[in-house]
Amino acid sequence: MDIGWKLRRLLRLAQRARGSIAIRGWRGTLRRALRPRPAQQGVAEEITIRLPAAGHRARRILVIETMTPDPSRDSGSVRLSQIFALLNADGWQVDFIADDGDASVADAVRLGALGVRVVREPVLQWLSREGGSLDAVMLCRLPVADQYVSVVRRFAPQARVLFDTVDLHFIREGRAADLTGNASLVRQARRSRDRELAMVSRCDVTLVVSEDERSVLEREAPGASVELLSNIHDVQGRVRGFDGRSGMLFVGGFGHPPNEDAVRWFIAEILPRVRAERDEMVLHVAGDIDAVSRRAIERDGVVVHGRVPDLGPLHEQTLVSVAPLRFGAGVKGKVNQAMSHGLPVVLTTIAAEGMHLSDGVDALVADDPTAFATAIVRLASDESLWLAVSDAGVDNVRRHFSVENARDALRRALDGGP
Repeated sequence: MDIGWKLRRLLRLAQRARGSIAIRGWRGTLRRALRPRPAQQGVAEEITIRLPAAGHRARRILVIETMTPDPSRDSGSVRLSQIFALLNADGWQVDFIADDGDASVADAVRLGALGVRVVREPVLQWLSREGGSLDAVMLCRLPVADQYVSVVRRFAPQARVLFDTVDLHFIREGRAADLTGNASLVRQARRSRDRELAMVSRCDVTLVVSEDERSVLEREAPGASVELLSNIHDVQGRVRGFDGRSGMLFVGGFGHPPNEDAVRWFIAEILPRVRAERDEMVLHVAGDIDAVSRRAIERDGVVVHGRVPDLGPLHEQTLVSVAPLRFGAGVKGKVNQAMSHGLPVVLTTIAAEGMHLSDGVDALVADDPTAFATAIVRLASDESLWLAVSDAGVDNVRRHFSVENARDALRRALDGGP
């Protein structure tokens, strides 16, 4: 069991490399080795799949993502799970393939409740049999789209093909290159740009998560059909007020480089400034983190929780959410989620991108360590400011990241209408 887990981890790392033919071949070899046994397939077949909502034209969509979505792991999983629920409510039969081949029975049960059937056979084999019945295919992220767009066009020529960028990789990589001055990252960003723009041209519709990224594609790929389908959040509202809260919260797994950089920068440059003014302010870190990184950041004033199945209690107990990202792309689910709970956020300009935020109204924005620390201390010391930002944040999520907005965008992408 432990060996299997390690192999799956290596597989995921290979997917993130997104490059050579050698890596793709190695990935295929590992996937075959990790393919579920027939007995596991039999168990999956007994799982109850929520039926598509009645009253709609029966249609079928295949979704392929790098790995099975788990809302407790990352914001992309939250978004995709919401998309599954919307598809089911609109009458779609949804089939899902995880490119890493790693979907447990528990995963299949969770997705079945959303109306999703987990496919446990190779993509080519499944498409050769089922492709003719598909009305649409959604390819999530560049590595998946690169690998499968040709076979989708071959076996499902009638299907509408959606390229879900999740975030534009070349923007994130370009910013990392600018921050570090790393020449290899510069080259990688250029390669990703060429590949992503080529994929936009090969697919019928491209989905982006922010207005900023849609503007980039309007400039770089004029004439392409691009829809804004951002993060999707139910508004939770504020459970408790200012009194009785303490500390700061960062949410994000260290498998995503911008998150690790953000936490290390915060601990080195911002946390000491905050604690010089308010020594009771502790940083809580929630998200997947390996043992080596955990040991590197644990110290007085830092509590590492690891992955937390339910972030609700942390959102209700802490005083400020922080998003000190120095590079990245897309819309930050950690920010949406905190705001939906009425937890005020202090964040950098990069983290605020695509969020429709006004500094001092629905969040506090700061980019240097002193200004960032000052903003945290302001919120921790001023109840009226805290309450105002809390209320405005909840309203921001309601207006810009609602289920209704996402439903409209998804229908336009799938139906080709205005």
